Amino acid sequence: MQDETETVKVAVLVFPGSNCDRDCAYAVRDLLGQSVEMVWHQEEHLNGFDLVILPGGFSYGDYLRAGAIARFSPIMSAVEKFSHAGGLVLGICNGFQILVEAGLPPGALMRNRLLKFICRHLDLKVEHTDTPFTACYQPAERIRLPVAHGEGCYWADDATLMKLEQNRQILFRYCTPQGEVTEAANPNGSVQNIAGICNESRNVLGMMPHPERQSEPSLGGEDGRRLFESIIRKVQGHV
Repeated sequence: MQDETETVKVAVLVFPGSNCDRDCAYAVRDLLGQSVEMVWHQEEHLNGFDLVILPGGFSYGDYLRAGAIARFSPIMSAVEKFSHAGGLVLGICNGFQILVEAGLPPGALMRNRLLKFICRHLDLKVEHTDTPFTACYQPAERIRLPVAHGEGCYWADDATLMKLEQNRQILFRYCTPQGEVTEAANPNGSVQNIAGICNESRNVLGMMPHPERQSEPSLGGEDGRRLFESIIRKVQGHV
């Protein structure tokens, strides 16, 4: 745990085909004043970091299946060790796909229901705020973040879904502007409108929406900024 005067040390992973890595670095470093290092996917260690971000993009061109090849990059063994030791891990869009392929967290991400790429702003309901990633939100708060994906349909079997519910691991759901979780508000066919989940230990978050793209007024709002602020507060011992 750090003192509030210390900067949070963040690793932003870079895979062949990553295209949101600089956006994540900008949000954390330039807007929030934290320490960021870009880490190439062939590195094998993540020593000294407080947070690891797997950014969006098209790792390895999304060949075979989104995230399926990147999951075997050397850095992923270090990500697994880092997360098992309690380190904070955030996977955004393609990063979420990579984490799911690695079993961190459970489930699968498949082609969107209409087999079309989706790129627009969507409304989300914040389900739980007792995590390092959501502490700066209010329970049941409606926020707005952009998405840009072709394989964002989250799926899990009934037993896994029941466990996710029981353990309060579903953190974000697609919803209407009024905060209602409806089928009409589901952009990609995700089971139970799931947009983001954490692992059982609550230190790994995977989400399809892009908080880094909604982190300052010039981008249309700051709803995403509060996710990064939640992480910083956790690392610095405020929550």
